[in-house]
Amino acid sequence: MRRIFHSKIFIPLLAVTLLFANCKKGDDGATGPAGPTGPAGGTGPQGPQGDPGTANVIYSAWLDVAFIADTVHNGATVDTVGYHADIIPTKLDSAMLSNGEMKVYFNFGSASDPDVVPLPFIFPLNDGSGLTAYLNVDFLIQDILLTSNIDLSSVESGGIKFWQYRYILIPGGTVTTRTVRQPDWNNYNAVKAFYGLKD
Repeated sequence: MRRIFHSKIFIPLLAVTLLFANCKKGDDGATGPAGPTGPAGGTGPQGPQGDPGTANVIYSAWLDVAFIADTVHNGATVDTVGYHADIIPTKLDSAMLSNGEMKVYFNFGSASDPDVVPLPFIFPLNDGSGLTAYLNVDFLIQDILLTSNIDLSSVESGGIKFWQYRYILIPGGTVTTRTVRQPDWNNYNAVKAFYGLKD
């Protein structure tokens, strides 16, 4: 009885073993089609805070500027033909002149009650003459030249300063053909907010 039982198990087990021993691996089949796209994942965590946008922007404090009269001597007569002043920014180099952005702003008001305009600027004189005043700006290497037909030197009244000047220099970056977002250069408050300037 035991021999019959052993042979009933042994013979099928031997057949299965021989069958697997004689099998060999075939060639890989073709790649099947791609499955459907799964659902979109959720929003990931917020990344780290980037560098401030004003990292390369150079700007001055509000500056007191003294104009000098441009005169012409006609014998004993000395005629004033205009006024000029210089601001000396050491970072205004040839690279800035060639590739950067440069602006100067003039504050008709005070620090606590500003009335800021971009240069150049033309405005009517309120002295009944009907004449117009101008304030122009030229950028040179380490020099901002201001010219006017009236004396627009910074003044102080009752301990409050008026008619101060501020420059902003923005170095050029990589040349690109795409549009880069810019502030409205003629709106001082927009420029101040865009670059995070402090008063």
